[in-house]
Amino acid sequence: MKQQHHFVRVHPKFKLNGSSHTIETLTQQAHVFINQGEPYEEEVGKFILEWLNHKQKVRVRTSGSTGDPKVIKIKKIHMANSAKATGLHFKLPAKTTALLCLPAKYIAGKMMLVRAMILGWNLDLARPKSNPLDSVYRRYDFCAMTPFQLDNSLNRLHLLKKLIVGGGTISASLQARVQDVDTKIYETYGMTETVTHIAAKRVNSKKKKELPIPFKTMNKVTIAIDERNCLIIKAPHVSSDPVVTNDIVDVLTYKKFIWLGRIDNVINSGGVKLYPEQIEQKLNSIIENPFFVAGVPDDVLGQKLTLFVEDENQCKLTSIDYKIAKISSLERPKQICSIAQFERTPNGKIQRHQTVRKAFAVAFS
Repeated sequence: MKQQHHFVRVHPKFKLNGSSHTIETLTQQAHVFINQGEPYEEEVGKFILEWLNHKQKVRVRTSGSTGDPKVIKIKKIHMANSAKATGLHFKLPAKTTALLCLPAKYIAGKMMLVRAMILGWNLDLARPKSNPLDSVYRRYDFCAMTPFQLDNSLNRLHLLKKLIVGGGTISASLQARVQDVDTKIYETYGMTETVTHIAAKRVNSKKKKELPIPFKTMNKVTIAIDERNCLIIKAPHVSSDPVVTNDIVDVLTYKKFIWLGRIDNVINSGGVKLYPEQIEQKLNSIIENPFFVAGVPDDVLGQKLTLFVEDENQCKLTSIDYKIAKISSLERPKQICSIAQFERTPNGKIQRHQTVRKAFAVAFS
């Protein structure tokens, strides 16, 4: 006899696109999505069948934003635990109305489905695109987006009560533009290995907040750092072992931390360590095009701080060069490289190292 799950796989209050479901009818709906639906619905159908099968684990593909994409296996009980933690942290009980506008191919989209099935939400599907709210005409209690989707949805945020944003940092300029909206917006921290977010921070609170705003971990999650000052996550409810990350952090308490950047992005220029993500926050108000900074080999400095701008026409470099002259000398890019098109993952994240390698045709470790 197959070992049974020791959690309810589908809450009796769960609804999908307005319809209630048993395991049997949900299985039928999944087959309809696979056989007759659009590509994003097909992905939803495939995951629903995987969630409902007898196996104890789910296969999940990482995005590849920090390395080569890979497939890992995650325990379903850990996904259920993560869903319950999200419901508790953000106060999202049964009958919460939620919108899924992320691809179910990756963990963030899968977990929106799991939260709805475990917690008994009323979940609607929207086509995953840059402006997913364009074709939405009702209000929702909860939604999850990428920073890019948030940036393209500012004029329709009134449709959402609470929004979590993950898959990348919210830039300083984008954060400034959401300060006056009523939607409660949270930037989250997490990864596939931690079954999405294990920490969050409110980015548009009306109360005065300490700057930079620290991430606060969720229930049953504690943190530490290793000898590299990189974050160690202890979350036994979603990961059997501690997760050692490559994220450099400033730990304030065992529950609070400030994210500084990734250790594999750190630039050592003339003996000074520079954190690209911190520099990019300062450049956000200056540069409109997609961009990032990175270190390229230099005979004198070891690594030269270089600004990479995605600009097909290469027409904005003069004005950018003028504006960055106002940045402090240590954090001022020493050269600007214009590239017609950055290398990106399938879900749109910029692949820094691959872009730099292609631009300079050199190998980086």
